[in-house]
Order: sequence, then C-alpha cells, then structure tokens
Amino acid sequence: MPRLQDCYWAPDRLGGALRPERHFDGRQMLCFSERPATIPAMFAELVRRFPDRPAVVEGRRFSYRELDATVSSIAAGLEAHGVKAGDRVALFLANRWEFLAGVLACLRLGALAVPIGTRQRATELEFLINDCSASVILFEADLAGSLPLAADIPTIRHRFSVGGPVPGAQGFETLLGRSEAVPVAPATEEDAAVILYTSGTTGRPKGALLTHLGMIHSALTFARCYHLTEQDRCIVAVPLSHVTGLVGVSLATMVVGGCVVLMRHAYKTPDFLELASRERITYSILVPTIYTLCATYPELDRYDLSSWRIGCFGGAPMPVPTIEKLAQKIPHLLLLNAYGATETTSPATVMPQRCWRDNMDSVGQVAPCCEIEVRDEAGALVAPEVPGELWIAGPNVVPGYLNRPDANASEFVDGFWRSGDIGSVDAEGFVRIFDRRKDMLNRGGYKVYSAEVENILSGLEGVLECAIIGLPDPVLGERIHAIVVPRDNAVLTQDMVREHCTLYMADYKVPETVALRSEPLPRNANGKIQKAVLRDESRGTEPPPKA
Repeated sequence: MPRLQDCYWAPDRLGGALRPERHFDGRQMLCFSERPATIPAMFAELVRRFPDRPAVVEGRRFSYRELDATVSSIAAGLEAHGVKAGDRVALFLANRWEFLAGVLACLRLGALAVPIGTRQRATELEFLINDCSASVILFEADLAGSLPLAADIPTIRHRFSVGGPVPGAQGFETLLGRSEAVPVAPATEEDAAVILYTSGTTGRPKGALLTHLGMIHSALTFARCYHLTEQDRCIVAVPLSHVTGLVGVSLATMVVGGCVVLMRHAYKTPDFLELASRERITYSILVPTIYTLCATYPELDRYDLSSWRIGCFGGAPMPVPTIEKLAQKIPHLLLLNAYGATETTSPATVMPQRCWRDNMDSVGQVAPCCEIEVRDEAGALVAPEVPGELWIAGPNVVPGYLNRPDANASEFVDGFWRSGDIGSVDAEGFVRIFDRRKDMLNRGGYKVYSAEVENILSGLEGVLECAIIGLPDPVLGERIHAIVVPRDNAVLTQDMVREHCTLYMADYKVPETVALRSEPLPRNANGKIQKAVLRDESRGTEPPPKA
C-alpha cells in the first residue's frame, strides 16, 4: 500500500528511487538509492563536477575548487596539531566562511565538528566542551571573554582565534598555507560527523550525534522537495551552529552544487534585504518574524528580490497579514512550512509547493524517507486527526545522544524518536503541530494547545510575534496568558487581542490576561522562544476582575 505522501513527492528524482535498508541497530527504513556515502565524498564529487562554480560567499568568494584547497589546508593544519579521527573540534563562530570550511576540514580528518552558538556564555561553554571532550576550539576573537578558563576545560589542547589576535591562542591563519594533501579518513555513513547540542529547555543540553547518513538524507530531502539545482543561491541568516543553518540551508544547497551566501552579523532588515538582492538569492529558511519584518519594511520596494522563489519557515505560525503582504510585494515567492528538530537532522515534514495556500495551518507532508506515527500517552497509535505525540523514524533521525544512556532509552523506542510534540496527521497525510507536550495547558480540565492560540493571534493585524503560556490559577489550575509584541507604530490593546481570539476559538482558549511588550521575545541560542523565562517574568500577572 503506497504511503500517503507518495502522491505529493515524485517517486524518482534527486536521490533516486526509495528503497528499504537496515541501519544502526538493525532498524528498517526507506533510503535514497542514489547518494554519496559521506559528506567528504559528497564534497569531492561537487569539486569534480563544479570546480569553477561559486560555493561560498562571505567577505570573499570561493569557487568549489578554491574552497577545496582551503579545506585541505585547514585539515593539514589541524592534523599538524595532532587532530585525528574521532577527535572533537568545537566551533564557537559566527556565520563565517571559516565555519563551513572548518566543518568540512574536520570531516576530512574523521574528526567530529561541534558547533556552538555564539550566544553561549562561559559556564555553558564549559559544560559543552567537557561533555564532548573537545581537544581544539576555533573561536571568534571578539568572544574571547566568553571562553572558560583553561583549567576549567582541560581537554582543550589548542585554541585558534578567528578575526584577530587573542593572548594564549594561535591565529586561525596558522592553519592556512599548507599545500600537503591530507587523505580523507575512512568513514562509514553510519559514523557520527557532527555533535549538535539541543536547546536544553529541560535540564542540561544533550549532544545529538548527527551521522553522514542523516545529514546527506536531510540535504537531499530539501533539495529534492524544493527542486534545487546548481543555479540556486541560499542565504544563511540563521546560525550555522543550528541544524537549520548547517544542514537545512547550507548542505541542502551545496548537495546540488549551489552557492551558500552567509550573513555573518546580527540580523537587521536592511542588511538582509541588501544582501539578498545583491547576491540574487533564491532560497531561504527563516523564522516567520524575519518574513514579517521584510514584509512591513517601508523601503522593501527598493530591493530587487525577483530571484527569491522559496521561502521556507518553521518554529512558529506565519501571520496571515505577512502572507498577504508578501504575496503583493513578492508574488513569485512561495512560503513553505517545514517541521523538524536537531534529532531529525532538520526536516521531518515539508510543505509541497503546489498546495501551500490550502494548508497554511499544516507543517506539510511527511518528508520522503521519513515516517511519523501519532501515539497516545500509553504509546498506542491513534486515529487520523486525533492529537497525540509524534514519533519519528527514518535515516535522518540520529541514533542517539552522546553520554546520555537514560535519555537514549526513554526517547528512542523501536527505531522511533519520541519528539515530545503534540500533533495530528489527517486523512490526506498533512501534519499539524499543536504544542510541545510539556507546554500543553490544562485549564479546568480542558486541554489548550498554546500553538493553536498563537496561530490565531498571529493573524491579528499589528502583531509582530506572540507567545501563549499558562500561569497558576487556584481554581482552574492554569489560566491562559498572552504575551504580544506589536509591530512598530501598530495600535494594539489588551481588549483587541482578547476580542480577536473570541471570534475564532472556544471561550476556554481565550487568554484571560494579555501583556503587551516592546522588547522582542526572549529566545535561546537556537532561536526558540524561552517560555520558561516568560513564565518567570509573568508571575504575579493578575486576571481581570469578574463581573
């Protein structure tokens, strides 16, 4: 019996036909039949096929041939400092060309790259470096003050600063200039290539072991579903230290020989639009807030965005006013939702291009090679459209976490990763996400999914971003509290927010209290809204008096 998503995804395109295979602990999964075995093998083939095509733009421009020479030089430099297969190299860098070249150099040696978000501070870095036993760190010179003391990270043998000299560190340029060829270390596609730490919203972050198999399948999935070719040019405005920036945007573009344009500095709308226009960007994955900022930017018409055709988004609902404004300003831009996680190496679902306008409340269809089951609290399968926890399987799902046997036992079951997300799959195979399991609210016995309320609220004119949290209530257990960030110059009141919600949802879902704030919502290093911070900030917010 064909899978539901087979009617939306071509059976034989980039990556070839799907075929059943067994990997890791013997679990069976569908895989692309035509794929490189490892990231170094993928890169070598790109250099052979597209030596003179642009590969990376950031400060300077690299062809694939030039990038290969630079990667070879960095690999030789790291090897000269004792880095070998199995070692871990931390990258505490912004969206620089040195980041991508450094990752490729690590994988050429068989070392594991460990990207770390630049918002992390010394105590957080100390934990991550010690947890993975990194022996080398490449870091931003401007962030030297965030590094732990040498005594607190004893596994680090060498430090290399990028962007300027730092006492006690060698300059990154010392890794360059070597001409000796470094042979590619033997590796299998099931080997771990990258350790990416999860957000750590509950307890300590966990290091997800991204494999060559998973990274290649995820890159091929985005490229296949979005019809990417060597003519495509992506913009990376989300951190390369996040699975979206590294795999969903960069590797998905490189796997077909496209060009990766990096936005190094913190996001500013005019800088983003200028770069996207100048570099003729065709593909992006961004949070909805960035699309909203672009749609409402007063001087948007100044920029030539005629090449921009794929605008993928995830992590939050896309406000309807944003969709309408971008449809007017950039009518050829397709806004396509996707859903995934670090543990799925990015995509688990992708919205098919031909049906996005009819399913804007969905995160799309289950991606090729992926499998999603919806289960209740007892682990039993539920019927279509019935909410439950999403269990995800496929070659893109990581085999587990580093040094976390308890989490591996509880979160990976029978080849599936338990996502902790509450969602449903309808009869046509469209997936909808309602909430994180831990964020589902219980108001007087009624289940309220914060994502559902946020989706409605984001459609109110003037809302830039919003979050729904539960606050303690002596009678109801929890009450619904909305935090709303208005757009510049927008006129919003608490009553307007509540009245809008009343029009579209049951009364028990309507927020009892509303907070309007001018500051952006707090986000962690991976860009996710920190609801725990919002709960702490909102303690003491009183509900309106009863009539």
